[in-house]
Amino acid sequence: MKMTNRWNRFIYRLWAPVYDRTVNHIFLPGRIKTIQLLDLKPGERVLLVGVGTEADPPLLPEEVTTVGVDLSPDMLARPRSKLPLPGRSVIRLQGDAQNLLVEQASFDAAIFNLILSVIPDGRLCMRENLRALKPEGRAVVFDKFAPDAGGISALRRFVNMFSALFGTEITRRFGDMLRGSRAQVIRQDTSILRGMYSVFLLQANPSLGGR
Repeated sequence: MKMTNRWNRFIYRLWAPVYDRTVNHIFLPGRIKTIQLLDLKPGERVLLVGVGTEADPPLLPEEVTTVGVDLSPDMLARPRSKLPLPGRSVIRLQGDAQNLLVEQASFDAAIFNLILSVIPDGRLCMRENLRALKPEGRAVVFDKFAPDAGGISALRRFVNMFSALFGTEITRRFGDMLRGSRAQVIRQDTSILRGMYSVFLLQANPSLGGR
């Protein structure tokens, strides 16, 4: 099954009422790790790609400004009870994160937590939103990826047919996501579920090219 915006709107309408009470607690260690790696400072602007039910903003330090983007209006509608967050400015935008929805070169940092395996074109999502970073800005990614080396096993492809029905894929490679973007990997750590998930710290580098 190929991921599409239409399917994602449908499946995350189903996930929205239960997401915070079920699977989200599993992902908390990975989210915390990405925020730590960003080492955000007061006054910085953060682009949160795939903000969902606002699981990440409460983990951010005070005095940062966050702009969160998400395709699903149902997911965006859930966090009203979490807002406002003391000491934090949170702006939410509904739209397709495969297109740059904010001003180019206007953010100090970007967060891609659990979005690149969900959105139809993860490579396009990363390329477009990294354009929002200022020169030498940084980004973090927390997600599950297939190994960059070697082929995708038949078992993984089989399981992926079912995982895609629930709104996520397990056959994507991070190297493919990063190709063509203006960023390089500074650090990579294994994360939850015995390393099935990974955390990446990226540094924007305009000299690498990209649109």
